[in-house]
Amino acid sequence: MKKYIFTIAMIALALQGYSQNADKGKKVYNQVCVACHQATGLGIPGAFPPLAKSDYLNKDVNRAIKGVVKGLKGPITVNGKKYNTEMPAQALNDQQVADVMTYVYASWGNNKTVVTTAMVKAQRK
Repeated sequence: MKKYIFTIAMIALALQGYSQNADKGKKVYNQVCVACHQATGLGIPGAFPPLAKSDYLNKDVNRAIKGVVKGLKGPITVNGKKYNTEMPAQALNDQQVADVMTYVYASWGNNKTVVTTAMVKAQRK
């Protein structure tokens, strides 16, 4: 019985942390990302790629993190459409990147990946 209660408590804490990161990430998104990727995550056709149901994001979280911390140049294909608009590196700390990426992955039909600061630090190298 103690193991059962402990397991439930750990799951609750994990979900609470996930929610908090996504909530903080939404604030960062609305300050930094919304102008290009829009409040719906649909981007601007022909200019800025969608983050909603994004095959590009969902395929490789480390590549997505690296795009935020180091910027992105050159053509990419997202959901079958080509984009070639440069994305500058974002002036965010590791926690802000983790939070905003967690929010993006939790939103708009993405794969619910939880991004940690350790994952962000690894992509800054």
